[in-house]
Amino acid sequence: MEQEGPISHARAFVRVLPALLLVAGAFYDYFTPAQFSAAPLYAAAPLVAAPLYSRRATVLTGAATVLVVLVVHQLLGILLQVQAVAETVTVMTVAVLAVLINLLVRRSSERLATQREIAEAAQRAVLPGPAGRIGGFDVAVRYEAAQADALIGGDLYAVQDTPYGVRLIVGDVRGKGMGAVAAVVIVIGAFREAAEQESTLEAVAQRLERALAREGTRRDGVDALEGFTTAVLAELPHGAGVVRIVNRGHPPPLLLYGDGTLRALPARDTALPLGTNDLGTWPDRAEEHGFPGGATLLLYTDGLTEARDGQGRFYDPEARLAGRAFREPGALLAALVGEVRRHAGGFLADDMALLAVRRPS
Repeated sequence: MEQEGPISHARAFVRVLPALLLVAGAFYDYFTPAQFSAAPLYAAAPLVAAPLYSRRATVLTGAATVLVVLVVHQLLGILLQVQAVAETVTVMTVAVLAVLINLLVRRSSERLATQREIAEAAQRAVLPGPAGRIGGFDVAVRYEAAQADALIGGDLYAVQDTPYGVRLIVGDVRGKGMGAVAAVVIVIGAFREAAEQESTLEAVAQRLERALAREGTRRDGVDALEGFTTAVLAELPHGAGVVRIVNRGHPPPLLLYGDGTLRALPARDTALPLGTNDLGTWPDRAEEHGFPGGATLLLYTDGLTEARDGQGRFYDPEARLAGRAFREPGALLAALVGEVRRHAGGFLADDMALLAVRRPS
């Protein structure tokens, strides 16, 4: 965030740079001996304009550059001399090339915009934003990509109201790229189906394990799924002030009480991530904790805790959130995202998925 001022000033300077180059070139040519040439300054003007300006503005910049060269040569009385003619031809050639570069840049920008629209549609399909209120709970989610143009990666979340209560999942697929996105699709699809059908949270976790194993045997080579997925599953039974949690190698959820007290909910029994059954099998055990009215449950991926500042210090959500109260989960997530980006100087090392659920008082 702090980078915005200098960056905006730099952009403003670069946009007026072609005009400054033309003025500097004209002064240089006019006030220096004839053997010195300002051709590099003239040539730079349309080249700088090409990736920044519209097609029309680039053409006008090129034409203005040629006109300035001709006027200066006329004033110096060297318009038809060999060196002056060579300089004019050089500038005209560069101006034409600048227009061609502008066309290529514009075409690439249009392609990028189309790809961004496709990515946004994919994100809405794979990770749709849940309703603000589900099963009597207030819900908020945020997905913050490490790269500004990458809208979806290996982090995932889902919320579903079921006959057994509101069930949640937040997870993180190892790796990046389309393999990670494919694993996200498998996990989300299996979770939504299992959450409706399975009577226990442990059974839901086992369905996810089988879904990943089944899909992993179907794919191979470059199309293979990523190796494992860390995940935390939670269940909020209707009419009971408790939360049940199954943690498969994921950062522990945080429970923020209405008075600002904060409590981490680490798993008593360590379990391996989803997709690692080939290393051994351990029975899933849901752990139950009190979840009173006014409290907020925060689930997150390690993009939150692995954000570093300039001195290499990690962001610590427990220390930062202790003693603070938020009236709604959306305000909690907005505060977290702002603080993490400031802590990391505006640049995240990893994607970050956040899910907060508040039980109304």
